Amino acid sequence: MKDIHTKSVIYIILSAILLSTGGVLLKFVDLAPMEIAGTRAIVSSIVVFTYVRKPKFTFSKAQITGAISYSMMVIGFIAANKLTTAANAIVLQYTSPIWVAILSYFILKEKIHYYDVMSILFIIVGMALVFIDDVGGGSLQGNIIAIISGIFLAIVTISLRFQKDESPVETTLLGHLLTAFIGLFFLSGVHFTLADLIGILLLGTFQLGISYILYSEAIKYVNAIEASVLMFIEPILNPVWVYLAFGEKPGSLALIGCVIVLLTILFRSILASRNNRQETIN
Repeated sequence: MKDIHTKSVIYIILSAILLSTGGVLLKFVDLAPMEIAGTRAIVSSIVVFTYVRKPKFTFSKAQITGAISYSMMVIGFIAANKLTTAANAIVLQYTSPIWVAILSYFILKEKIHYYDVMSILFIIVGMALVFIDDVGGGSLQGNIIAIISGIFLAIVTISLRFQKDESPVETTLLGHLLTAFIGLFFLSGVHFTLADLIGILLLGTFQLGISYILYSEAIKYVNAIEASVLMFIEPILNPVWVYLAFGEKPGSLALIGCVIVLLTILFRSILASRNNRQETIN
């Protein structure tokens, strides 16, 4: 079991590193957001479908909601990366646990804990700093889209809670297929350079397809808090790759805001995990 756990930890680290390349690869591909989303989804659908082999689509309300939300989430994230800094895009999307807590209160009738309230307050402060730094700039629109992407990610999470006896892979695969279908309407007359094709192949195969496969295999043997902490490699490395490749960096206030949001989500994950463990024991 120790060997399996170590292997799973390595898988999650690799998954986070692969996911973190999204920002730099999206900046590398010189296409419109929907063109990237559609073509990347075609590639990732093939990768995930090859892994699943015999997907079981139930087309339940929860699965359809999850698939649509997943599609909107990935499209929104791509658009946000094109309109704002990679740091702002990934960090603002990472506010999704807070939206999960709020939506769970209204949809699942789950109670909101003290650490949820504190997290919401701190995240509001962090997001305010990001927006103040970008007032008057074109990145303001990207920041808003990044937050909306995080809300859709929260809806995906909620929908998966309704599918306890089903595999999340099918829901995300359906989301990939939906994104690919929508993207087809935006591909007429598009000219792909060699750089675009390479970027899309890397995005669909490694950044999205293989990374998710690694994570889905590893999460069976790694507890929630350990996985959450390890996955923080993604939002940390994402803007680093973009800075090294393109010299892009957020403003001072935005950077402080991003740090506040990341630390808040990290501490909330730790407290939520401890609380869940105590409730299970009791």
